[in-house]
Amino acid sequence: MIAHEFEYTSPTQLSEALALLAGGARPLAGGMSLVPMMKLRLTAPEHVVDIRKIKELNHVRVSPDGVRLGATLSHHQVESSEILRAACPLLSKTAACIGDVQVRNMGTLGGSVAHADPSADYLAALFALEAHVKLASSTGERIVGIAEFIVDPFTTSIEPGELLTEIIVPAEQSGTKTAYVKMSQPASGFAMVGVAVRLRRSSQGAVDFIRVGITGVGPTAYRANAVEAKLTGTKASDADIAAAAAHATDGVECTADLNASAEYRKHLASVHTARAIRAALA
Repeated sequence: MIAHEFEYTSPTQLSEALALLAGGARPLAGGMSLVPMMKLRLTAPEHVVDIRKIKELNHVRVSPDGVRLGATLSHHQVESSEILRAACPLLSKTAACIGDVQVRNMGTLGGSVAHADPSADYLAALFALEAHVKLASSTGERIVGIAEFIVDPFTTSIEPGELLTEIIVPAEQSGTKTAYVKMSQPASGFAMVGVAVRLRRSSQGAVDFIRVGITGVGPTAYRANAVEAKLTGTKASDADIAAAAAHATDGVECTADLNASAEYRKHLASVHTARAIRAALA
């Protein structure tokens, strides 16, 4: 189908874009989500603001409060950034698993996170990273934790007139191991289940730090706190990992759809959580 008529603006300054958004315009970056929705007439914005020419939205910087990533970074830029590979390798590993080459060249970090698809790869990593997002409007800025930002499927805490401008993630400590493992839906590449893991061992060999983020399983991505609690303090033997991974869906209502039943997704979550932990340890 063809999209409804709309006005198009391509500003080079963030302040100009925010002023337009305050008037009810919709932001456009890579167009991987908004354009198909417009073509199907699931949404019909009267004014679209293309933010790709705003240079201050495209950066990777290490700061005292973590690694700051501009919202218009493409998936390929996240995947290939030498700064990220050194400071936050989990995000680079995750970006490499998104879609295909064309999608990774066009799609953006901020666009994917703001779309809040419950099977989006980045969300598993961002929950494991305990990330924050910066939201800006013509009246000010605010920073929100990822768990508060993701509200429901395709729903976030972005207010009218706000734009997601930055993702803030921690710079990894020495000795932190990371992995992202997924089972893709063959046609779309989205995660039927995706598991991101960060962990460290103590000098005695026990797991003393672990964070697990899971996407594709429930109505939203989430942090698997029960898995973390079960594995912390153990030597992460095969039995320890299996016992912890069995709790991957505790408190989660698993999704049932054309791709998988809820029971099968629960099984996939346990299997892939164990795989991700083993991949990180390796």
